[in-house]
Amino acid sequence: MYVVTVTFTLHENCADAFMPLMQAQAENSVKLEDGCHYFDVVHQADDPSTVFLYEIYTDRAAFDIHLKSFHFNDFDKKVKNMVKDKKVLCFDRHFSG
Repeated sequence: MYVVTVTFTLHENCADAFMPLMQAQAENSVKLEDGCHYFDVVHQADDPSTVFLYEIYTDRAAFDIHLKSFHFNDFDKKVKNMVKDKKVLCFDRHFSG
């Protein structure tokens, strides 16, 4: 399995507009992509401008398909001006307990 984490730092006062778009993106990814098995969206308890994603894909190829999908690119365009910073980390998953 291939795990992707993303940390978004949003511009001030953008969380209310960002979160419904992010939720739709997560739902579309799991629903429309065979290789996307899990997509969790959380925000920092005391700071809604920090949003963290935890995504699980079959492999790197499935994640590459995700990055080329219409729904991802549409989401990316819509939130571009809301995002102050974005950090993406990728991992190979070896164990789930």
